[in-house]
Amino acid sequence: MRILLVSEVFPPRHGGSGRWFWEIYRRLDAKQTVILAGTYPGDVEFDTSHMLQVHRTPMSFPTWGVASRQGFGCYRELVGMIRERVNRDRPDQIHCGKILPEGLAAWWIHHRFGIPYLCYVHGEELSIAGASRELRWLTRRVFASAARVIANSHNTASLLRHDWQVSEDQLRVLHPGVDIDHFRPAERDLAVRSELGWDDRPVILTVGRLQKRKGHDQLIRCLPALIKCHPELLYSVIGDGPERTALRSLVKQLNLGQHVDFRGEADDVEILSCYQQCDLFALPNRTVDGDFEGFGMVLLEAQACGKSVIAGTSGGTGEAMVDGETGYRVDCESEFALTKCLTSLTLDREAIETMGNRAREWTTEHFAWDSLVSTLTREFPDNS
Repeated sequence: MRILLVSEVFPPRHGGSGRWFWEIYRRLDAKQTVILAGTYPGDVEFDTSHMLQVHRTPMSFPTWGVASRQGFGCYRELVGMIRERVNRDRPDQIHCGKILPEGLAAWWIHHRFGIPYLCYVHGEELSIAGASRELRWLTRRVFASAARVIANSHNTASLLRHDWQVSEDQLRVLHPGVDIDHFRPAERDLAVRSELGWDDRPVILTVGRLQKRKGHDQLIRCLPALIKCHPELLYSVIGDGPERTALRSLVKQLNLGQHVDFRGEADDVEILSCYQQCDLFALPNRTVDGDFEGFGMVLLEAQACGKSVIAGTSGGTGEAMVDGETGYRVDCESEFALTKCLTSLTLDREAIETMGNRAREWTTEHFAWDSLVSTLTREFPDNS
């Protein structure tokens, strides 16, 4: 069975969905798998480092709609690129990284050539589509003709089932996984910590795009209280995004310049070192204007490195951890609740280590990529 994956987000671009697709499709038959991915700085170098058949085209649309001339033009170009790959590679299926724009382009190809397609759904894009009459209409068209709709969590699947009327025959849940051989525990290493600029300070780490729903600002607001217990505490943040300026202003306003470490985008080596050397991982996510965390792959990566985690109660994070065993979920809308949870954990090193050990065991047992890929391939629609 020959597969064409169409996804704007794909390495070297950072992001949970991109890593998800990389881990899945690099484990399939390289001769039977073709990828049409978005362009990104460093993609030429990256594509020479592996054996996958990757072709690149711009997919950063200014709008997901088709009503404007600009939006329609972007879709026309993407459909043209997919049609070119269809003519050259003769795929039996098209797999779409998102509903829009990839899924809508595949919908057109399906109606023109009869090639079935499946769509991955990550959760947060549903709120974007739901806020626009045009995008809502387009999204429903994509779902109506999809052979499979792959939700990243049961929380996302519930939204698809009840709000978008995706049928049970179409709907499948596939959690993202984690590379347990790459993300693995390491001993505390002062030399590595010195290179990171942490030295022997206690460190809370967050990895994720700087978006409101990730809750970086809430954790920053907790720091003055936490510093009273741990005067040397450091909050280290990996990622970039639209909230960068606002977060830096908040740090300056609260006079926390010595306690917040904005690392920006980081490569895989640095990210792994940060996971392994931090004391506690936090994803203080919340729902903001309907935008929520669909799952939280970073929670799996941190736990695979033997770290206990704190996450918000919003979205699908409850499926990426075991509340009370590998960490805690807390209402991150409440600065008080988040501060209380962080304070109790940072003061209890034994609890952190016990939950971290359990976290490694749990991720290894339930989220190794090879078993998840086997699950997905069993769910591919049968074209026979």
